[in-house]
Amino acid sequence: MGKDLKGKELGVGISQVKSGKYVARFTNRNGKRIKKVFDKLQECRQWITDAQFENEHGNVLQGEDPTVYAWYKYWIDNVKGDNIRFNTRRNYNERYDKNINPLIGYMLLKDVKPLHCQNVLNQMADRYANSVIEHSRLVMWMMFDSAVENELISKNPVTKSVKCTSGRKSKEMRALTIDEQRLFLETVKGTSNYNQYALLLQTGLRTGEMIGLRWSDVDFENRVLHIRRTMEYRHSVGEWRIGEPKTKNSVRDVPLTQEAVEILKNQKEKLKSLKVRPIEFNDSVFLCRDGTPTKNSAYDTKLFYYCDKAGIPRFSMHVLRHTFATRCIESGMRPKTLQMILGHSNIGITMNLYVHVTDDEKAKEVQNIEKMLKII
Repeated sequence: MGKDLKGKELGVGISQVKSGKYVARFTNRNGKRIKKVFDKLQECRQWITDAQFENEHGNVLQGEDPTVYAWYKYWIDNVKGDNIRFNTRRNYNERYDKNINPLIGYMLLKDVKPLHCQNVLNQMADRYANSVIEHSRLVMWMMFDSAVENELISKNPVTKSVKCTSGRKSKEMRALTIDEQRLFLETVKGTSNYNQYALLLQTGLRTGEMIGLRWSDVDFENRVLHIRRTMEYRHSVGEWRIGEPKTKNSVRDVPLTQEAVEILKNQKEKLKSLKVRPIEFNDSVFLCRDGTPTKNSAYDTKLFYYCDKAGIPRFSMHVLRHTFATRCIESGMRPKTLQMILGHSNIGITMNLYVHVTDDEKAKEVQNIEKMLKII
């Protein structure tokens, strides 16, 4: 038992030094002596309690009863490891750190029940869209399912009854009408980002795929774009991140329309006016005046400005991809072909998320079958 300066017992591993500060000490499972100094006794006691608990339960490979936090860190780094893309890992970590860890991270893995998992989702209800809550559920289900496979727990606490019961409805993604598309292109004609916006409407690329395009990916002779990477600027670390496309199906070849070919040729000419071009971006298709790529967030910021100028509702860059998909379906393209062009892993994603039939198109289709409906 340690004592304070007056001789009062403070507890095992805690003592008070002449300066008046409190010192906590314990030996971890590896035999290393751990020490930390505090101004307040309460903080000192809390730290040594938490540190000893983490020492006992925080090592998944040595401890028999790891905490949820310890298992998640092991799972994301060693089980998922390099099998997931950087963006996916970031999204998993965001959901865990913001929503899961504060409520159940301290618990022993074996003690987590369905009601604890349901509480995680319930606490998100008033602040998050349903899609984000569902993603949190998915992260919990995957990490606990892996714990079952590794025989750390007997069953997954994220049962069928654990589900999102409320939450803000996710905004429905829309596509531009033909008139809106025409007005938008007329408004951005001649601006610095015109070629980028126009190319997305001709190819359906994701923004990151467009930013990551290199001239070595462009086959003018066969009129094909080779999609091999995605690129985005991470403000948190102040650097560009280059990685593989979203899924294995996203590594694809996209046929180019004649208009898309002209857009790319115009862009090639435009780059000749750049006075400076850093060597790492020498092969990049789309660059700013300073010779570097435009940051992802800057595209949306400019887009909102152009929407206001055109007098149409604001939309994000991803709507350009949705619009391309909708124009393809309206023109009679087979959904399976569109799936391959967009790089979706299954046809359901293509039909449910990216194809939006406009009111004009619905009216046209009904007119086409009007005679067949008239039976008397």
